[in-house]
Amino acid sequence: MAKREAPPRWDRKMQQRLARGEAAALGELYDRFASLVHGLAHRVLDDERAADLITRDVFAHVWEHPDAYDPRQGPLRTWIAALTHRLAVQRLRATETAALARDGSGTVEELESRVRRASVAARADYIVQSMPAPLRAALELAYFQRRDYRQTAADLGVTEDEARRRLRLGLQLLSTARDAGAPRTPGAPPGYGGAA
Repeated sequence: MAKREAPPRWDRKMQQRLARGEAAALGELYDRFASLVHGLAHRVLDDERAADLITRDVFAHVWEHPDAYDPRQGPLRTWIAALTHRLAVQRLRATETAALARDGSGTVEELESRVRRASVAARADYIVQSMPAPLRAALELAYFQRRDYRQTAADLGVTEDEARRRLRLGLQLLSTARDAGAPRTPGAPPGYGGAA
């Protein structure tokens, strides 16, 4: 088995500070990851109020259970994303199951299909947010501004070969959003592998 890299120093120190009960550490953690948590929760739930509640629940969980994060298992960012994903999917399933029972419309299969689609969309958002800036910039130009690789190269001031390479790598990373069977960080839900 390959030896894991030591976690970033910030992750280790943050985990230690949280374990000591430093309220300032929770504030720093919130400042750094609140937009990630809220964005992922909103992507899964498609509901602003529910995303706010998940954001609160994620940081409450981190505060109450700081030892649940093990820096040796992967980055703090990935662990927080996995926790967010798990709580958001639980809430989506509970909400949709209650609606299914109340209204009688729809099926369990439709519910699971919606959960899968929401999970893939959240995973794709996480991948794009986590990828290196040069890859993200190339994808944003190609997708949102409808630039081809030649235009992307000119806009970024790189060679056409480099623009194609960045686009190919970015698309390869995005394609992993649907890979439920990919290797993953222990404790992370499917699709939140350590490579993200």
